[in-house]
Amino acid sequence: MLLQKTMLLLYFTGLLFSIPYDGNIIAESYSYLMKQNEEIGEATPEIEEAVHWMNQTDEDLIRTFGEPDRKDLSAYGYEWWVYTNHENYVYQFGVMDNRIETIYVIGDDQERASYEMLHEKYTFVAEVPYEQGESYYTFRLTQEDLERRPLAKADHDTFIQFYMDTFTDNLFAYRIISGNTLLTQRPYEIEYVGTLPEQPNLSEKDWAKVEEGMEQQIFDVTNVIRSQHERSPLKHDSNAQRTAYAHSKDMSKNNYFSHTSLNGDRLKERLEAEEVLYMHAAENIAAGYIDALSSMEGWLNSKSHRKTLLNSNYTHLGVGVYRFYYTQNFLHKPS
Repeated sequence: MLLQKTMLLLYFTGLLFSIPYDGNIIAESYSYLMKQNEEIGEATPEIEEAVHWMNQTDEDLIRTFGEPDRKDLSAYGYEWWVYTNHENYVYQFGVMDNRIETIYVIGDDQERASYEMLHEKYTFVAEVPYEQGESYYTFRLTQEDLERRPLAKADHDTFIQFYMDTFTDNLFAYRIISGNTLLTQRPYEIEYVGTLPEQPNLSEKDWAKVEEGMEQQIFDVTNVIRSQHERSPLKHDSNAQRTAYAHSKDMSKNNYFSHTSLNGDRLKERLEAEEVLYMHAAENIAAGYIDALSSMEGWLNSKSHRKTLLNSNYTHLGVGVYRFYYTQNFLHKPS
């Protein structure tokens, strides 16, 4: 049967918006997860060592690292097994059908490999081919993709996404991912001959689990990024979380993207409605990113969002996620 060539243009970099307020409102690399004395080891092996965990089983994970700190459902058919201390590292293993399909790694002790070093080793290119059965794919990277989230092959069926901090020109996190999962997530433009895997159709109950997991992931990764930049960790604020969630849901349900709600309320009014006590506050929003982890890359590489993310004055954070709309509410609360 002759296969028809198709160009898929589903790649969406996502939208970002950040606003501070004046007056009362102002705004081990993967560490191999070697647990020694119930703590993560200090060794920081190469990314290739993390790649070796791909296709290992959930039983292998438990034997080596113990039970995860939590399990988060994803929107793509796998379950994140999360190992974290909520401040210095987050290691996530995406498990599907008892096997590891993807791995995400961020830690304040990981090697700060430069873009130049990584490019020399992996040779980043704008077109990355992939073959699966009788289907043929080409992941097409924009210039922004090449600078912020380049893609390289680890082997025939395994890829590495490098999350770069463009302000320092260094790696801050990375994701190892199977070819099939990469096709399901579609973070890049794809040209293909053949078929694409179907994306899961989630129930409302499943979406609630996915959203809750993504909220926690954003909270944890935010603190790791702050730790990487020698900022103090933020504490969770449940009222700010409810405020952030309500705004994400409102944007999704009413198909808009703004700090100003359709009724005219801004962050000040939304926080007041939840009786949130604070001295200063700011808000980051994003939409369209494939998951919480990719939204963090977007915020870190935007000047205004980065400023909010790394602001040393903030003490608390509330994160709200609804579908693929993401909101962070940062607070400076009196001690």
